[in-house]
This record gives sequence, structure tokens and C-alpha cells, in this order.
Amino acid sequence: MAQQHLDPTDPTAEVVTGDALAAYLRTQATEFLRALRLHRETGGAGGGAAARDRSSARENGAQESVDAAQALRRSARRVSGSLHTFRPLLDPDWSEEMRPELAWLSGTLGLEHAYEARLERLLLALHRLSGATAFPGQATSLDVAAGASITAVVASPTPERGNLTVGAAKAGALLERQLTLARTRAHSTALQALGSSRFHAVADKVAVLASEVPLTLTAPTTDLRPLAAAAEERLTAAITGLPLVTAGLPYNAEALVHGLSPDPSPHPQDGPWHQVRLLLRLHRYAREVLHAGNSPVDVRLLAAGQALNRHRDASEAAAAAAQAARTPRIAPATAYALGVLHADQRHEVEASRFVFQQAWQKQTVSAS
Repeated sequence: MAQQHLDPTDPTAEVVTGDALAAYLRTQATEFLRALRLHRETGGAGGGAAARDRSSARENGAQESVDAAQALRRSARRVSGSLHTFRPLLDPDWSEEMRPELAWLSGTLGLEHAYEARLERLLLALHRLSGATAFPGQATSLDVAAGASITAVVASPTPERGNLTVGAAKAGALLERQLTLARTRAHSTALQALGSSRFHAVADKVAVLASEVPLTLTAPTTDLRPLAAAAEERLTAAITGLPLVTAGLPYNAEALVHGLSPDPSPHPQDGPWHQVRLLLRLHRYAREVLHAGNSPVDVRLLAAGQALNRHRDASEAAAAAAQAARTPRIAPATAYALGVLHADQRHEVEASRFVFQQAWQKQTVSAS
């Protein structure tokens, strides 16, 4: 019933004004500063531990640092998204200056994790495709960051897939080199960003935001619901433009053929789906503002968001496999394995679209 109480399209629902937006932004700014403090505190974790405990302390400190970076990203995304949705209620110069800086920070901090997750996804797919007798329970703990060998991932393939096995091992090693290098560079870039004057300027502005939100003069008495409803309408319009009829089939042969194209440019069908994922996130953040950061769980939105995240991950993994296949002078078996891997991930893309279509059509039926 809480959802109906704050339904943006219900004229009889309780009015939510710009004061709620200010409170939400202050909360997110405070979370940002708390995560930043934790990140700085864990940056040199382990230095004061006893010798026998230093390794464990470093691991714990590293995980806390990763968690802090993710918390920074979450707060930055929410502030940036709210500035976008409710920009008519905020000082325009301040808002337009803050949004791209927060987007830069969030994107920079997310690259390292993205490369790590992409590598793990591709290694697990190679393991599955090469015909291993059992799915490795230890796969999620593979130390890919330390350069663990792909041999451990494809060590027990079935004999009838011998050709793919040889290619998979070499393809995995190639992906490991390329994505580990990319992850290392992303890590260095993130460290440089966090020590830059640009980041310090963003942090200073967020610190001010934690106590003072630059609302317009009319914002404290302006209803937020029309702006939140507009965000939902943009999402609905973007979904309407998706090929949901095609996505209603678990196997989209046309999209798969395009996905296997040697063209190195991004897949033309993926862009609109990525845009819907962004708009869905903005819609979720707008709901959080209306509910003072405690919006009830919407199972339909949750399922749709998970499908779109899976779609994004599979799309980027397929692109990484295709990029690796363009490496000069690789063996035919390696190229074959990368081609199979690419096709597998494009199938994952189509499966994700199918899941999204099912979730969204269920939403439509429920609303009617």
C-alpha cells in the first residue's frame, strides 16, 4: 500500500516536496563522506599488524577498501541521478557542474571491478563450454587478479571436446593476460583519480552538500511527484521502443547472426537496452526520493533490473571475447574457442532480453 500512497500519478496522494529531495541528497552526501573516510583508513591496512597476521590484515583491508569504493559509487550514482531527475528544483549552474563530475568518478571507480568480473565470467564460461564433468565450486574464489592459470579452470574436460579444450586453455590464458592488464591499469587510474585535485574538488562539493542543498526558491513547496512520474514515463517510452516481440523468443537467431559479425563496433541492438537499464536506475532512485530513501521492494523492477545487468555483463563479455579473437597470429584452435565463447555470451544476451520481457510483461498484466 505504500506504493499507492506515493504513486506519482495519483492526484490524491500525499504531496512530497523539495524538502524531501534535500533530505535525500544530504543523506547520500553523508554516505559518500563516510565511505571516503573508510577508504582512506583502509588504504594502508595491515601496516601495524604482527608479522604472522599481516597477510590476513592486508586481505581484510583490501576487501574493506573495495567495499568503500563501491559505497562511494553508490552514493555518487544516486546524487547524480537525483540531480538529473529533479534538476528544475536545483541551482542549474551547480547541478550541471556536479553531474558530469560524479559520473566521471563513478565510472572511474567501477572499471577495475568490471574487468575482474568480466574475466571471471569468461573463465567460467570456458570451463562450462570445454565440457568439464562438474562445475567448479571454487571458481568464484579463483585468484584471477594474481594471475591464476586457466589450466585450473579447464583441467577436466570430456574427451570428445578435445579440440575445444586445447583452444579454451590458450583462449583463457590470452583473456587473462588482456583483462588482468586492463584491470591493473584501471586500478592505477582509480588511485590517481582519488588523489587528484579533480576528485578533491568533487569531495569538497559533496561535503558542502551534506549540510546545504542548493534548492531553488520555489523547491520547498514544489511537488516532486510530476518529475518522478516523468522519469517513469521516459523509462516506459524507451521500453516501448525495444523489440520485445523478438525478445519474447528464447532464441533470437537474427540478433545472434548480427552478434557474430566481425565488425568491431558495439552491437547495434545493445544500445537501446543499455539505455533502458540507465532509465530504470533513474526511476528507482526517484522512488527512493519519494519514499525518503526507504522505498518498498518492487519485485518486478528488481527482476527487470537483474535481467538488464546480466544483459550488460554478457554483452561486454562477448565484446571482450571478440576483441581477443582479433589478436594477431593466434592459433586457429584459440580463435575457434574464442568464437564459441563469443557466441555463448551473445546467447546470454538474448536469454537476458527474454527474461526482461517476461518480467516486464508480467508487470503490464498486473497493472491492467
